[in-house]
Amino acid sequence: MSRTLDRIAVISDVHGNLTALEAVLADIAARGIRRIFNLGDYVGKGPRGREVIDVCRERCEVNVQGNWDDFLPNPDREYDSEGLAWWLAQLGEGQGKWLRELPFCHDFLLSGRHVRLFHASATSVHTRVRFDHDEREFLGMFANTPATGDGPAPTIVGYGDTHDPFYEVGNGGRVLFNTGSVGNAMDDATPVYVILEGVLGSPDPASFAVQFIRVPYDVEAEIAVATAMAMPELPGYISELRHGVYRGDMDDPRARKYHRA
Repeated sequence: MSRTLDRIAVISDVHGNLTALEAVLADIAARGIRRIFNLGDYVGKGPRGREVIDVCRERCEVNVQGNWDDFLPNPDREYDSEGLAWWLAQLGEGQGKWLRELPFCHDFLLSGRHVRLFHASATSVHTRVRFDHDEREFLGMFANTPATGDGPAPTIVGYGDTHDPFYEVGNGGRVLFNTGSVGNAMDDATPVYVILEGVLGSPDPASFAVQFIRVPYDVEAEIAVATAMAMPELPGYISELRHGVYRGDMDDPRARKYHRA
């Protein structure tokens, strides 16, 4: 007798964009999905990091740490950027501590496959692996490291960080996917998330799926909020939200500089 497959929504890189997050959560709810795993970068770039954290703490079953979540509330860091200081000031009481204490990764079984989710790479939230990685970088995503801890090596790895969604299969049936970004999607600026489907917690082989979902939202409403709050770096934020053009590339739309996250 076949079992109904479990579905998990995997989101990442909301970056203070509450309007996009609410649209994605509404889409997830409309599909009847109750489990949401969040791969980090709740704050920075957008105006409402505090509200995003509150929503994710309430709605997400799993929350892991992103690079912004580590460095923005770092008490030992000095900020010479108006934007960084402003985004830090938006955090509510205790939220910086919560961000810095988030787990590095989350491991589980799905249809007989070991799944590992983290923000950027197997070694650090600050080590970036692009979609055009080499074989060494690909294999490194499946390694056990001091950051991930010991345990069964994963056969499926999902991550965020680069805002570039992709799906790749390598030697040994290893699956690597990037969720893309909910709040700061590039090129196609439409928020994107992933649905994992399979038998959760089962060591037995069964069907599984990785599906990418794009969710339109009210971009102008989000821009209006950022404008009303007098958020620094507003022209760059508008460029990213309206056109999917990274703020560093605004003067040269043909350029594509992979240092976005």
